[in-house]
Amino acid sequence: MAARKIKWGILGPGWIARKFCAGLKVVDDAEIFAVGSRNIDNAKKFAGEFNAKKAYGSYEELVKDPDVDVIYVATPHILHFEHTLLCLDNGKHVLCEKPFAMNGKEVRGMIAKAKEKNLFLMEAMWSKFLPNVIKAKGIIDSGEIGKVKLLTAYFSVKSDYPLEHRQFNKDLGGGSLLDIGIYNVFLSLFLLGKPESFKAIAGMGVTDVDFSIGILFKYKDEALSVLFSSFIAASDVVAEVHGETGKIVFEHLWFCPGNIKIVRPNGEVIPVPLQFKGNGYNYEAEEVVKCIKEGKTQSEIMSWGNSLELIDMLDSIRKEAGIIYPKHDL
Repeated sequence: MAARKIKWGILGPGWIARKFCAGLKVVDDAEIFAVGSRNIDNAKKFAGEFNAKKAYGSYEELVKDPDVDVIYVATPHILHFEHTLLCLDNGKHVLCEKPFAMNGKEVRGMIAKAKEKNLFLMEAMWSKFLPNVIKAKGIIDSGEIGKVKLLTAYFSVKSDYPLEHRQFNKDLGGGSLLDIGIYNVFLSLFLLGKPESFKAIAGMGVTDVDFSIGILFKYKDEALSVLFSSFIAASDVVAEVHGETGKIVFEHLWFCPGNIKIVRPNGEVIPVPLQFKGNGYNYEAEEVVKCIKEGKTQSEIMSWGNSLELIDMLDSIRKEAGIIYPKHDL
């Protein structure tokens, strides 16, 4: 007898939801069941593309569907808190896109609601589930490259969007830190842990959000992390971890599925064999399905504690760099 499939609802059928659903197609025991949008035509179009059985012209209709088990929240991050609570209050498990919310206060409210309702809740930090990122963590922890002395991570995109777009709009939570810089911060926290101290300088643009930001983490044993993100510069999206006896090199678009290699001080290159399936978003979806079937309310891989550590670090960086969202005070 076939196992019961977990029925997914998609709240906010935009470009990131399209990537997630492409990954969800290869997940066993999962079904893209319903789509909710503020525009019924958009919902129907998306539902048709992914063979979802139902399409709704409001988020409220989606969360009240009794057949939906879990909802993927893929709206702009200023709405994550509101929409996650809407789902939880209607008895739905939730996978919410990163950043989990705009600040630590909102994240704590989301976790409190999940506890109250005894429902599963996880931040969709997809990179933490990728084989290349997990393997790099294993190499570091094994001591294969010796003590880490430097981590560098860059994520920059030369945005062609107008200043009114979400990426630059203060009222829509714009700025590089919460959108793409979060990946760099995540990587350092995951691979090296919480820093002893840090510095952050933002290049504030005409719309009063960080068009670029540079962050420096200081760890014990002289180790540093140098992190940079930008919407106005197109640097290579690469990451490296330098240890005493070698370095780990992530290929371009390091936060995606991809190859890594170890490079020794003498120039010897050691490829690291990895196997991938799907487009990478399937790994986080598999974890959600597994946890729901096991009756868990949080993932051990991307736990509530992990999300709190990340958002608290982002809040501290915002304070240091002078990044202010009046409607989402720290």
